[in-house]
Amino acid sequence: MIIELVTFESPAGWDRARVLADAETTIPKWTANRELVRKHFMLGIGEAEGTGGGIYVWPSVEAAQRAHDDAWREGVKRRTGGYPTIRYFDLMLLIDNEHDRVTAFDADGQPRERLPA
Repeated sequence: MIIELVTFESPAGWDRARVLADAETTIPKWTANRELVRKHFMLGIGEAEGTGGGIYVWPSVEAAQRAHDDAWREGVKRRTGGYPTIRYFDLMLLIDNEHDRVTAFDADGQPRERLPA
């Protein structure tokens, strides 16, 4: 399991409502992608103001790269004026207090659910 961190600079003058409206246009694309486990939309505050992005949970880097191909990157550039920055991380442990679950992931991405401590 991996985390993909995507960030981009929001266009000048875009407030939270405008960024949210733009994000909402992508709902059909992301809900249709059956490889995507979860996506969090985010907008910077404080020092990060003006930065938008997404935190994606994927089964593999390859799945993330299929979704974020050249056409997708060009679409981000058209909408925001710049290309996104993409970074990948190994999702090793997930603490989910909302569902009272702790899950560790093996190196191959397979989950091993554990009881909360």
